Order: sequence, then structure tokens, then C-alpha cells
Amino acid sequence: MSLALSPPPLSLGPHAHRSTLLPPMYSLRHLKLLHQRRRFASVAAAALRQDTTVWTQAPLSFVEPAAESLFHVTVDISDSPDLASSHTCAGQYLQLRVPDSSKPSFLAIASPPSLAAASGAFEFLVKSVAGSTAELLCGLKRGDVVELSPVMGKGFDTYRIDPPEDYSTVLIFATGSGISPIRSLIESGFSATKRSDVRLYYGARNLKRMAYQDRFKEWESSGVKIVPVLSQPDDDWKGESGYVQAAFARAKQILNPLSTGAVLCGQKQMTEEVTSILVADGVSGEKILKNF
Repeated sequence: MSLALSPPPLSLGPHAHRSTLLPPMYSLRHLKLLHQRRRFASVAAAALRQDTTVWTQAPLSFVEPAAESLFHVTVDISDSPDLASSHTCAGQYLQLRVPDSSKPSFLAIASPPSLAAASGAFEFLVKSVAGSTAELLCGLKRGDVVELSPVMGKGFDTYRIDPPEDYSTVLIFATGSGISPIRSLIESGFSATKRSDVRLYYGARNLKRMAYQDRFKEWESSGVKIVPVLSQPDDDWKGESGYVQAAFARAKQILNPLSTGAVLCGQKQMTEEVTSILVADGVSGEKILKNF
């Protein structure tokens, strides 16, 4: 039930009866509520004016654990061919919104562009962070509907390290969920088999947190040597330990910096330190690719 309230007179004489007015506290409460509603309406209108993103609704077709705190998520975009065809390059990303959360999450597309074209699907590797949109996404199930923005970003400019005969060494670095766009790169092909030295330094806390281990054999058959690096390995681990940048600094093995390219994705400190090492060794900054 709502009450239609008339505003009080603009001025009152000294002998006016207060009994003809609204109760003071009720009137104050009402005005405060009115002010809040107008403020919220103003904020919502401003957000609406600023958000010109075109959102596409699409159902989830797969949500499964990929590693500790990481999930495989597949979105069915078969009814959105224009969205599928907009994924043209490994390293691109988009925004994703879920029900009950107004804040979108930025996600790199893990699948190669060919999958979107052939199967009408985007695959993601999502890190579940408490209190985030990503956590809500990882809690959804097959058939639940999410919203996707258009594909964004230029991706990895692999033309800068072509032809493969001129850039025989490509060093790839990834940490945590940063392996997501790297998977897209490897599986979309960048002539790895035509290069003599393609290495992937892939860092994670331990093997339980390392996604895509089931794809390692396939990646190596495509010409990529995988170097797992664990920062907190168990006692049985015999491989590289510590941080990715330290593992690379120990190995290096850059025969010719002029014929070397690199691709980086992951934790900021790693990308900055690896870039410094590469540039100090003579690798051109123009040949160090990032997807942002």
C-alpha cells in the first residue's frame, strides 16, 4: 500500500498549527527514501549510458575441474555465428557475466579459433577466486545461461616472428591460468615443427595446480618442448623448481638472439623479469609477444 503525500507549505506563520503537518520523523524518512531512489536511478542511468557493450546470451555445455582451483568451462555459441567468427587470433579474450552478478569477468579464450568456427564453442580455463564472478561461474552447471561480450584484443601478433626459418627459436612462458591463451596459440599452430627450438616454460605451485597435463604429449608432438616449473613441489619432484624466470635464467641457451622470439602470459612479475632477461641478451622487444 502506498500513500500519496502532499508536500508541506513552503513557509509557515508563527501561529500555524503543526497538527496539520506530517509527523516530522515520517516526513524526513520519506524524503530520505525519495532521495535514495533518485540517486540510485541516476547511477543506474549513468551506468546504462556508459555500458554500450552488446551482450550475447549463451548456455554452458561443460563445467568440470581442470586442476586445483581451476575449471574447464565451455560455452555453446552455435546460435551466435557472428560471435564465433570474431575469434580470429590466439590470445584474444572477452567479458563474461553470470546471473546474480553485475560485474563481468575478463577471460582469455583457451580454445583455438578453429574450434569456434567448426563446433560453435568457446573454451576457457577459469581460476575460481573466492567472492568473484569467476567463482560463481565455476559453480554453474550445463545448461545455465551466461552473457558474453564481443571478442576483444589483438591477440598474439605471431606475424612478428614469421617466417619460421628466420625465427627458429621461440620461447614461451606461462604461469597459472595464463596457460589458457598459450593453449590457444599452440593448438592453432604457429609452425612450431618448422622451428628448431620451441620451449614452453610453464609455472605452477605444484602438479595439482597444473592444468592441461593431458595435452602435453599432443603439444610436444606439434614441436613444443615443455618445461614444467613448480614453485612448491613435493619431495618426489625431479624437474625444475622455483619461479619460471629463475628456471629460464639458469637454462637460457639462446644461440642467436636475432632469430629468437618469445610469447608471455601470466603473473606480472614473471613477464617483466623474463622480458628484462631476454632484452639484456639481445632479443628485440618487438619480438616479445603479449596479448594485452
